[in-house]
Parts: sequence; structure tokens; C-alpha cells
Amino acid sequence: MPARDSLWSRAMLFGRDSAFGIWDSKGASPASGLLQRMFLALALCLLIAPAHADKIRDLVQVQGVRSNQLIGYGLVVGLDGSGDQTTQAPFTTQSLENMLQQFGITVPANARPQLKNAAAVMVTADLPAFAKPGQMIDVTVASIGNAKSIRGGQLLMAPLRGADGNVYAVAQGSVVVGGISASGKSGSSVQVNISASGRIPNGASVERVVASSFASGGDLMLNLNTADFTTATRIATAINKAYGAGTAQPVDGGTVSVRGPQDPAQKVAWLGAIESLDVQPGDAPARIVVNSRTGTVVIGSDVRVTAAAVAHGAIQVTISEQPQVSQPAPFSQGQTAIVPNSSVQISEDGAHMFKFGPGVSLDTIVRAVNQVGATPSDLISILQALKQAGALHADLVVI
Repeated sequence: MPARDSLWSRAMLFGRDSAFGIWDSKGASPASGLLQRMFLALALCLLIAPAHADKIRDLVQVQGVRSNQLIGYGLVVGLDGSGDQTTQAPFTTQSLENMLQQFGITVPANARPQLKNAAAVMVTADLPAFAKPGQMIDVTVASIGNAKSIRGGQLLMAPLRGADGNVYAVAQGSVVVGGISASGKSGSSVQVNISASGRIPNGASVERVVASSFASGGDLMLNLNTADFTTATRIATAINKAYGAGTAQPVDGGTVSVRGPQDPAQKVAWLGAIESLDVQPGDAPARIVVNSRTGTVVIGSDVRVTAAAVAHGAIQVTISEQPQVSQPAPFSQGQTAIVPNSSVQISEDGAHMFKFGPGVSLDTIVRAVNQVGATPSDLISILQALKQAGALHADLVVI
């Protein structure tokens, strides 16, 4: 084992370092035996230390344990004149009239209330797994009309429904808005972040339990967050090593089946113990992610480029208008006129060619691109051209 021998040799040499100042002229010292034992123990610890690993709970999700999206419609009231303009959002007035009718108040048919202090909103929330009635969850409130701001508003009771149409929570409370906006009479305005949406911490009370398949019998299915055959195999191997052969087996690259007890209480403890096991995940695939809207380029560490030459340049076309005034001679009966004068210049700046050697690494790619001064948009074009030429050995993902 060369690595073990090399580490052992480095530990022994480091133990005889003269920087400690305790070695005599004969190469011996009263403390030499103690130092050697210390460094030998350190070397052994380094040899047996496991590689960096992740917990299984950070790599998988248990099938059947999931959150559910909820949505509802409601009214936010108490705004300082920043609510919906009811002439353009009549559904706000209709919602308020329907609510008042439930309290025995009838709005005359010919009345057209101007509700500057109310806004129609959509309310959304995520119902976590195993949520029980009475527990509180956060909700997000967003205006669907033309309200300028819902800062300082109060959300009235709004039922939140799931995809099946049943009510699973009821939301109500004061809206917390992180943005702010202000405008003047002359039309000047300033806005920081978004003030037409906000959150209500613990703003909804759970009213219905979502049925879960976790408590039912059968094997536990662990779904990987990122499908990978190597990671799935290593998870099954770690579980079998800790609890016996045949306990777990990989179903495919994204799922591992684990045998568990039938008793739900024992299944919880069993799953908790499995999630605490350490597993070294497989290497991430060679991938380049490009965001064409923001110009962001993320290059993975395993990206490789074969031998290729790249020419990079930029052609600039400059058109300038410099009109001239034509002044007639005195007593010539002529008129002063403006004569157009256009100047067109074409220049090619930044023309560079650089060459990639076979199998270059990420550092070499970044250094070469930075040397030619390529912008993110130029880098995207270079990477796409390398992919088309077959020189880029990575998945190019454009989002």
C-alpha cells in the first residue's frame, strides 16, 4: 500500500524535525520515544479516518413522506389607500359584498363602493408531512388586483384547499411585507423590493390530516434526491453492512428498497437509525449549467476538454451622425440648410486564439477564457461551439 507507507514515512520524518529542538548530537533524546509514539498514533488515526461522507437523510427522501400545496382566495383589509381600484378589479367589491351578506348586511344593488383599503389576494402554503390539526404553518399572500401595496393589511379568514378540493387549513392574520413603495403627486415614484406580496408567519391553522402511506405495511422506499446508480448501490451496501445482508437492495438508480418492521412505532426508530448512516455519494456528472437570461455559467469540476483551438473576437460597428450647416454666400438668395453627414466605422477588437490541450481541467478552461477577456455571453458561445465540435466532454444544460 504505497499511500499508507508514504503517510507512515512522513509521520516518522516529521517526528524527527529539528524544529522541536530536543534532539542531541547523537540523534537521541529523552523525549524521543514519547514523540515517536505520538506521531505514530496520529498517523494511524489518519489512516483509519473515513473519507468525507454524507448522512443518508441528506441524500434521500422516504416515499410517502411529502408536503402538499394549498391555495385559497381571500381579502386583505386595513390598507392605507393602497388597495384595489374597484373599477378595474370588480371582483374585490363582489367578494366584499358576499362576505357582508354572511353577516346579515345587504349592499344596495345601485351602490358602487370604492374600496381603496381592501385588496383581493391569493393565499398559498405548504402543508408539511405528518401535520396534525391545530398546528400552525406559514402562508404567503399575493395581490391579484391592482393594489399598490398590502403593507399593514389584515388577511380575513381564508380557507386553503388542496388539489382534491378539500379544506386543509384556514389562514388569517397580519401581513408582513418586506418591500416598500412611495409615489408623489407629480408621478415620481420609488420602490424597494415587492410590496404587493408578503407572508404571515404561523398564519394558518391545520384543520385536516393528510393520509400517509408511511404507517402502512411493506418495505420502505428511499428515493434519492439526485438519481445516481453509484449512490444507490452504496446506500444499499451501507445498510446491509450495518444490519445484515438482504436488508436493502437498489431498485434502480433513484430508489432503494429497505425491509422494515410492520409496527409503525418500530418503523420510526428503524428509519431514524438508517438515516444516520454515513455514505460516500457518487461523483457528480460532468455538467455545465448556463443561464442565458442572467449570463451565469457554472462549470463542474469534472468537466474536460480535448485538444481544440478557439478563435475569439468581437466585431464593432460604429455609426455616428455629424450634421453640418451649409451657409450660403452673402446676397446669393440662398437659404441656410443642414446637410447630413454620416460616418460608419467597422473595427474588430479582442481577436484572440487560444488552444486547449487534451484533457485540460476546469482551472485551465477558466484561466484561458479570462486571459482573452471573454464576457459571460462570449463564454456561452464558446462552450456551445466546443460542444458542437465534440471537444467538450460534459453535459451542457441551458436554463
